[in-house]
Amino acid sequence: MTDAALPAYADAVALMESWTTSASLRTHMRAVETAMRAYARHFGEDESRWALAGLLHDFDYERFPNAAQAAEAEHPSEGVRHLRTLGYPDDLCEAILGHALFTGVPRTTRMAKTLFAVDELCGLITAAALVRPSRSVLDLEASSVRKKMKDKAFARGVSRDDVINGAADLGVELDAHIAFVIEALRGNAAALGLAGS
Repeated sequence: MTDAALPAYADAVALMESWTTSASLRTHMRAVETAMRAYARHFGEDESRWALAGLLHDFDYERFPNAAQAAEAEHPSEGVRHLRTLGYPDDLCEAILGHALFTGVPRTTRMAKTLFAVDELCGLITAAALVRPSRSVLDLEASSVRKKMKDKAFARGVSRDDVINGAADLGVELDAHIAFVIEALRGNAAALGLAGS
């Protein structure tokens, strides 16, 4: 499928916003979109396509939270079924399914591996930035994030295993991966509420 066949970015934003009322969840999806754009540029991939995967990966989470972690019901399966009816391409839908381990959908494309690798990490970086005196990602270093990773009580909902395994599966060294995503988020810090007070 060519770029021209992708649903419009503005339509994707409208969909995400209509299904998600939580400001923090919207911001998380924007952060993941930002990281996906940066990695798409880095790998010479389709930035528009990768951005949509990041923007929409959790858009159904409020409606279908999936506490039971059902493989084919609730989040992200319900959202992906809806995306397919709207004409979203298979590789994007498969990447979104694959970002949740419990779906059992293998991550076979670089886009899918990248989405998994940046998802939890964006949450960890955001949390680490917001507890700094500056409340900013602009002065956050990878070493600080690594230190926070070791504190099990910090950002308890973030899977450290997913962060570590995501980087390994993507074939990038963990510290370099963390630094890369921090740099990506710095480029969009104001829109993500991470530019400080």
